[in-house]
Amino acid sequence: MLSIMLQAANGAAEGAGGRGIMSFLPFILIIVVLWFLMIMPQRKRQKETQKMLEALQPKDKVVTIGGILADVIKVKKDTVILSLGKDVQMEVRKNAIASKLVDEKKEEAETK
Repeated sequence: MLSIMLQAANGAAEGAGGRGIMSFLPFILIIVVLWFLMIMPQRKRQKETQKMLEALQPKDKVVTIGGILADVIKVKKDTVILSLGKDVQMEVRKNAIASKLVDEKKEEAETK
């Protein structure tokens, strides 16, 4: 009788351990889904922005995070000197540049 009770107790303990892992499965699944839907695309965008900033050259047209359209005059290590118009220049940090404007005529010529 005692051996039957011990076997039943051992079986219940093993079953509880199996159910414990299964109860964490939805949390693990949520973390995996969040990784693929949120974290991976953000990392990809960050890498693309970093490549764009490293490839900046004089005469490129850029947009700052404040929405200012400007031409790149000179690229330094951490900053860029921008021309806003005739005799108007501004020095900004590279991370203040949101995007690089692509000349549509150049893009069409490259694709042909």
